[in-house]
Amino acid sequence: MTTILTEDKEKSGLKLVLTTKFFRALGDPSRLKILDLLLDGEKNVGELVELVGSSQGRVSNHLACLKQCGFVNTRRNGKFIYYSIADEEVRRLLEISQLMIARNAEQIWACTRVSASNEED
Repeated sequence: MTTILTEDKEKSGLKLVLTTKFFRALGDPSRLKILDLLLDGEKNVGELVELVGSSQGRVSNHLACLKQCGFVNTRRNGKFIYYSIADEEVRRLLEISQLMIARNAEQIWACTRVSASNEED
């Protein structure tokens, strides 16, 4: 019996760690901007660099994170790699977050427990 309880706690702990990593991947303003831009259709790194206003290295690093976490897909066309939203679930997640923000903008803005920047706690 204690083995089952221990396994359940371990699974619960793993789920919490994975959920935290999931939301941390979305917690960076540049990554959110990239995802927002990709909602309009696929783009290559050069296009995203120009639109995001960051260096190619930074944008590429953010794209690697988004790809590794399953938020974006890639396809190669000659020497260019194009990025797109991975699936409809990602699109829906972003749309739902925007609806929630619209409903709760004042409370979110007033929250003193969460920083608006990407600073660590």
